[in-house]
Amino acid sequence: MKKVDIIGGGIAGLALAARLDPGAFDVTVYEQRPELPAVGTTLAMWPGAQDALAKIGILGPVRSRGSIIAGGALRSPQGEALLSMDGGGLVGISRPELLKLLNMAVPSSVTRSVGRVDRVQGGAWLTVGADGVNSVVRRSYWGERSAAKPTPFLAVRGVVPSTPEPGDVGEYWGRGEIFGLAPAVGGSNWYASYRSDLGPDKVEAPEALEITRRRYAGYPEAVKKVLAQASEETSLAQRIWTTPPLARYARGNVVLIGDAAHAMTPNLGRGACEAIIDAVTLGDLLNEQPLDAALAAYGSKRVLRTQQLRIASALMGSVAMAQGMQPLRDGVLKRVGKRVSKASAQAGTSK
Repeated sequence: MKKVDIIGGGIAGLALAARLDPGAFDVTVYEQRPELPAVGTTLAMWPGAQDALAKIGILGPVRSRGSIIAGGALRSPQGEALLSMDGGGLVGISRPELLKLLNMAVPSSVTRSVGRVDRVQGGAWLTVGADGVNSVVRRSYWGERSAAKPTPFLAVRGVVPSTPEPGDVGEYWGRGEIFGLAPAVGGSNWYASYRSDLGPDKVEAPEALEITRRRYAGYPEAVKKVLAQASEETSLAQRIWTTPPLARYARGNVVLIGDAAHAMTPNLGRGACEAIIDAVTLGDLLNEQPLDAALAAYGSKRVLRTQQLRIASALMGSVAMAQGMQPLRDGVLKRVGKRVSKASAQAGTSK
């Protein structure tokens, strides 16, 4: 049995533990939290992530416990739709529910170790850094230059019991700020992001909520209604951190997956999806190939793809959170929206 130490029991770590062959690997998952989180917002599962969840065997439960994201729009702070977007088969599921399903998929043979890992012991056949943006594994083996860096932006998000109207769903892009609203099972998922001096470490939800309510006081009633319902018990607030670019995700018998490898801004909604794809890709390769070949193939499949998404997400964020030239940006979005609508109408007529 080959000993595999997975540092981090979040989405990436649990997905890998669920995919590794229990007959070939002696797996230990190290996680500092004694219990799975009870609070978390909705994550959009793109088709590639759905394929990976199918391999783990939980796509059915994810779909039954989640919700189909039919679509939405990019909107102005006044609520005007600038560019409509099709959901394209995306499935939304809450982070706690996804973690619960992944946790249930982990074989009983996997050892669980609860406690904070401040130093990597080594000695395993393979050590996996699945310990998030502030990864101890990455800093230990890639050096302090690989340390995560805080962005100027705060992310405040939560769930409320009321369901949004279809005409209110989407992202509202303002001056240096965005607000997102989407349906979730039993209510609405919301998120806000803007420049803030809070943090960068622990950010208290009550203070962040109060600032957020004041900041979006001039937005449409749908936004104000959601923020009025938001409570500190069902909301999270944290600084957005990112990782610097990495040219490879493996060194010797140490490999990174998920946010430990490529933490990105949330503007494309791809972080959790790419973490799941990382884990399933790596697990499949380790199940089938020798270690060196598996890690080389993992790098070939995942480094360029995820680094491109990291850059694209940052670029999208710079447009969405721009401090100036909003009329020009919104005018471009509106023109693109009209062209998309016209093309869709013509395609429908030609059928």
